Amino acid sequence: MAILRGKVVSGMGNFSFWIDKLSDHYERKTKMRLFPGTLNVALPEPYRLPEKVLRLEGEEYGGTVSVNLVPCRIFGRPAFLLRTDANEQERGHHPRTIIEIATDVKLRDHFQLRDGDVVEVEIAAG
Repeated sequence: MAILRGKVVSGMGNFSFWIDKLSDHYERKTKMRLFPGTLNVALPEPYRLPEKVLRLEGEEYGGTVSVNLVPCRIFGRPAFLLRTDANEQERGHHPRTIIEIATDVKLRDHFQLRDGDVVEVEIAAG
């Protein structure tokens, strides 16, 4: 199990739109109804995706953006690290030092998180 530790930062709000719009597709992949939004976490070092990840391919929903989904836990709660192919290839909106975490609740509200708070994300080995 790898532990990623970083600081909460504000995001752009893009994933909230897409998680809401594609909620059935995300639920089919994750077996979880994701809250429409992610918690952005800035890491001190870049995070690279593992070789084996769940994927939501653009072709599956009639779009062009494919998303990698890495099972993880935050505050002991099942969650998913989401990263587009563009961000993983360093041609997207975020560098690899930013991870986006999605789960079934709005993490900021549920855990009273603010920008600058330190959080830990557990990534299963594999």
